[in-house]
Amino acid sequence: MRARRALITGGGGQLASDLADQLQGVAETWAPARSELDVADAGALDSALTDFEPEVIFNCAAFHNLNVCEEEVERSFAVNAGAVKQLAGWAREHEAKLVHLSTNYVFDGTAPDAYDERDLPNPRSIYAISKLAGEHSALAYSPGALVVRTTGLYGLHGSASKGGNFVTRMLERAGRGESLRMVADQRVQPTFTADLAAGLLAAVERDVEGLVHLTNSGESSWHEFTLEILRLAALDVPVEAVATTIRPGDVQRPLNGLLTSSIAEAAGLAPLRDWRAALSDYMERAQEPQPS
Repeated sequence: MRARRALITGGGGQLASDLADQLQGVAETWAPARSELDVADAGALDSALTDFEPEVIFNCAAFHNLNVCEEEVERSFAVNAGAVKQLAGWAREHEAKLVHLSTNYVFDGTAPDAYDERDLPNPRSIYAISKLAGEHSALAYSPGALVVRTTGLYGLHGSASKGGNFVTRMLERAGRGESLRMVADQRVQPTFTADLAAGLLAAVERDVEGLVHLTNSGESSWHEFTLEILRLAALDVPVEAVATTIRPGDVQRPLNGLLTSSIAEAAGLAPLRDWRAALSDYMERAQEPQPS
């Protein structure tokens, strides 16, 4: 990557941490956590940008607790859209590259096949609506921006807001001898954030812009993903396959969360490896002490 200074918002998160690791020795990198930089604070964000003067911005900050987003609509849009508009405007004015992370949740999940970049979104929650607004903000206010939709993230640094990532939660529950039940009708592409980070850096190197879908290859249900996690961990724990139930007032999650991309191939980006290979790599690396 040719940039000398990289700002990564949402520091400490799974993807942000992997980006920071992979940028070591490549660019001067600042990855402030929310306690250090709240992107919804316009004054603090402007000061951070002015002081650090990044040449590339990876916006990994997001307000993504679905149920809380329904209750805190103003903050959802402040983080997921308003801050993106500010980052995009600054990037345009200072000829910096903005890379903004988005989600498969912008689709309603009713299509029979994987969603391509050309498919029309139909968000069904405050979180999804605010993320779609963030996509439009990035592309409208920074013409050279790259917006990347992805899904099913897990990484070595866990997810503090969720008490660990999906893999660690399943392993902890299985280790306690809990009976496991997992939805078998929600389709996703489990994506290792180390692979996604490498894909983002490759996209920046190629100066890709616009909207791109980027995930590990292949697909699974959450049930199949859980079975593979336990198999790799050599844990003989039964996992009951169940159907998704949406009760009155529940936030709708897309049953079909699959993404495909015609843009990535056209831009010369190599596909990310199969999710099973990525999970196996993660499981091996998770046994090693991680840098703090």
